[in-house]
Amino acid sequence: MTQSRSHFCGRTRREFIWESGAGFGAAALSGMFCDDGFFSSAAAASLDGESPAGPMAIKPPHFAPKAKSVIFLFMYGGPSHIDTFDYKPAMKGMDGKTVDVKTFGRGGHKAGGRIVEPRWDFKQYGECGKYVSSLFPNVAKHVDDIAFLHSMTAESPIHGSAMLMMNSGKLLSGNPAMGSWVTYGLGSENQNMPGFVVMLDPSGGPISGAKNWSSGYMPATYQGTVFRTKGAPILDLAPPKDLPPGVQRQLIDSIQVANRRHLVSHGHEEALASRISSYELAYNMQTAAPEAVDLSDESAETLALYGVEDPKTADFGRRCLLARRLVQRGVRFIQLYSGGAHNDANWDAHGNLESNHNLHAGATDLPVAALLTDLKRTGLLDETLVVWGGEFGRQPTAEYAEGSGRDHNSMGFTMWMAGGGIKGGVSYGTTDELGSAAVENPMHVKNLHATILHQMGLDPNHLSYFYSGLDQKLVGVEHVEPIHAII
Repeated sequence: MTQSRSHFCGRTRREFIWESGAGFGAAALSGMFCDDGFFSSAAAASLDGESPAGPMAIKPPHFAPKAKSVIFLFMYGGPSHIDTFDYKPAMKGMDGKTVDVKTFGRGGHKAGGRIVEPRWDFKQYGECGKYVSSLFPNVAKHVDDIAFLHSMTAESPIHGSAMLMMNSGKLLSGNPAMGSWVTYGLGSENQNMPGFVVMLDPSGGPISGAKNWSSGYMPATYQGTVFRTKGAPILDLAPPKDLPPGVQRQLIDSIQVANRRHLVSHGHEEALASRISSYELAYNMQTAAPEAVDLSDESAETLALYGVEDPKTADFGRRCLLARRLVQRGVRFIQLYSGGAHNDANWDAHGNLESNHNLHAGATDLPVAALLTDLKRTGLLDETLVVWGGEFGRQPTAEYAEGSGRDHNSMGFTMWMAGGGIKGGVSYGTTDELGSAAVENPMHVKNLHATILHQMGLDPNHLSYFYSGLDQKLVGVEHVEPIHAII
C-alpha cells in the first residue's frame, strides 16, 4: 500500500483520470470533450465533408528563417577528413612512422599506431585560400560559399548508432529523423508532394535502413518518403489500370468519411488529420511525383553540368538535379545518400583508402559542385541549406599491419554547410596536427542540428513534441546553441 500511495503522490486529477484503468479514462475523457464541442473545429469540418487543416499545412516559424529547404548530402560510411578538407601538412613525410596517439573506432581504444600519410595533394582555392585535396577539384571552386566545420564530434564510432545520432539526435532507434522535425515544425509548401524525401544509393540503403528517416513517435505523415530516380518514383503509386474514371476518387472519399466518423467519435483528432493527409497526398502524388522526377524539360547544358550522361557521375548527378527540382517545388527536406550496403560500397575505407575514396569522391564531386552552381544561378542557394558529411571521420593511423585503411573516428571530423544564411569562406574549429581529435571549438552533432533548425526559423530549444510524459526535442533536454560563428 505504501508503494501504491507513493505512486500517485504528486499526481494531478487530470493525470489520474488520464492514466487510470490502463488509459480507458483518457479515452472516455476525450469522448466527452468531443461531444461537448471541445474539438469542434476539426470535428465539424470532418463531418461536413471538409478536410481539416492537415499536419503538413504550412505553420509559422518561430522567427524569420534564412532557409526554406534543406538538402543533406550524406556520405555514408565516414569520409576521411584529413584526406579531403582538413589539411594536415605536419603529416607529410610521416608515412609508416609509429606514433603515440589515442584513437577510438570499431577496433576499440588504441594508444598508438602506424601513420597513414594523406594520400592526396592539397592546394589553395578561392579568395579565402582554403586548402582542399585533389579528391574534390570541383567542390573546391565553391569554397567561398562554404563553411567548413573541422571539429565535429559524435558519441559513437559504430555505424548503426552513429547514423541514428546524425539523423535523429539519439543513439537508439525509435526517434524522429531531422527531416521529420522540420516538417512537423513548418509543414510543407507543396501539399502534393512529401515534405521529407530520401534518395538512396543504387547499392542499397545504409545500415539500420528506414530507421534513419523514420518519424518515430510522431505521425507517419512526417516520415521520409523514399524516391527512386528511375521509373516510377514510388512503387504502387498509380491506381489499377482497370479502375474506371472517378471510382478512385470516390473510394478515397468514402474511406475518409468512415475514418473521420470513427476517429472523431473517439477524439483522435491528430490521427484523423494524419490519415486524411496521407490519403490526399497519395492521390495527389500520382501526377506530381512523376512530373518532379521527369528531366526531359532540363536543358542539355544542365544535364552535362550534373554529369547525368557520364556513367561515373550519372546516378548521383541525377539525384542532385532532382534535389534542386524538389526544392523548387517546395519540398522541405531532401536527403541524398552516397554509398550504401557495406564495405567498399560506401565510404568505409578499412582496406584500401585510395581505391575507396577515389571511387566515391569521383562519383560525387562533380554533381555536388553542380548543385551549388545551379542553386546559386537560380537564386535558390540563399534559401536552401546544403549540408555535406558522414556519420564520422577516419583516424590518422592504419587499422591493420599493412595497407592504407583507416578505422572510424568520432572524436574529430569535418562536415560543411553552404547557403541558407551560412557564411561562406569560413573554417571553424580544428583537430590536432594528426586529425585524431577535436581540440579547438569542438562541436557536437546536436550543435549541427541546432544550426539547421535555427536557419529554418525554428528555435531548437523550444521545438518540442509531447511523448512519453516529456516534451521531446531533436537536440535533447539540455540547452544547445547553434554554431553562431558560421551564421
